[in-house]
Amino acid sequence: MAGTPQPAPEDRGDDMSQDHRPDSATEAFLAHRNLLFTVAYEMLGSAADAEDVLQESWLRWVGVDLGTVRDQRAYLVRITTRQALVRLRTLGRRKESYVGPWLPEPLLTAPDVAEDVELAESVSMAMLLVLETLTPTERAVFVLREVFDLGYDEIAEAVDKSPAAVRQIAHRSRAHVAARRPRGAVSPAEARGAFEAFQRAVETGDLQRLLDILAPDVVLLTDGGGIKLAALAPVVGAGRVADVLGKIAGTASLRSAQVNGYPALIIQLNGEVDTVLAVRIDDGVITGLYAVRNPEKLSHMERETTVSR
Repeated sequence: MAGTPQPAPEDRGDDMSQDHRPDSATEAFLAHRNLLFTVAYEMLGSAADAEDVLQESWLRWVGVDLGTVRDQRAYLVRITTRQALVRLRTLGRRKESYVGPWLPEPLLTAPDVAEDVELAESVSMAMLLVLETLTPTERAVFVLREVFDLGYDEIAEAVDKSPAAVRQIAHRSRAHVAARRPRGAVSPAEARGAFEAFQRAVETGDLQRLLDILAPDVVLLTDGGGIKLAALAPVVGAGRVADVLGKIAGTASLRSAQVNGYPALIIQLNGEVDTVLAVRIDDGVITGLYAVRNPEKLSHMERETTVSR
């Protein structure tokens, strides 16, 4: 399946029997790999780093005596969480020197992800940016508890804290996210309606239509990573954002796609993906726009990535 790495051939070695059937360790890893990728991605906001975490988790998993493992899913989530925490702290240092706003790496997701409203919200660009405001441990606890519904004891083992400490962290992170998350879950139908109005306005360059669909305090973030031209500070306000978007009409080809569980625009120049423009929708209007232009973050727009919980 797309979105998470297969155990590398050189890592599998003796894991396959002579008739090429996977052994029990490989079967367990492959059975949970989409879940593990989603855990790592929600913690990191980077598909490339999530895939690296899965490779590292795989290498540790094949060294485990399965006879000592009571719950393979929980054990794999624990390994993955620990590896993601190590990677998350490294990413934090990288982001400090990042040029301009840092945005999560967008994923082309299957249409059915939108039907699971909680999963779609958890992988949305808006929520991933909210999670960026948590400490690494808070982020891990929030993701494992609120998205994947793991018990406090399981989470405690994953983050090396006591269950009592995890409960406190969960309460604190839940309150932190609640104060910053989108104002209410948007149904797939509502998201489609608002997005289609937005897409028509961008395609036609109709300034008034844009102003009608943009919230007065809408914020546009552009991530060029110092590679592509992008605003180095947020663009705030419907008028300023509409002016930026109005320049797109007639200069590029646009197509809609499901990105991180919600409708988004893919802007192409000369047949190549130039920008992924994701949106945040609250109360029927666009309140946030996230334009990812850094080419190093666009590799997962070529195929659907499977996310699950």
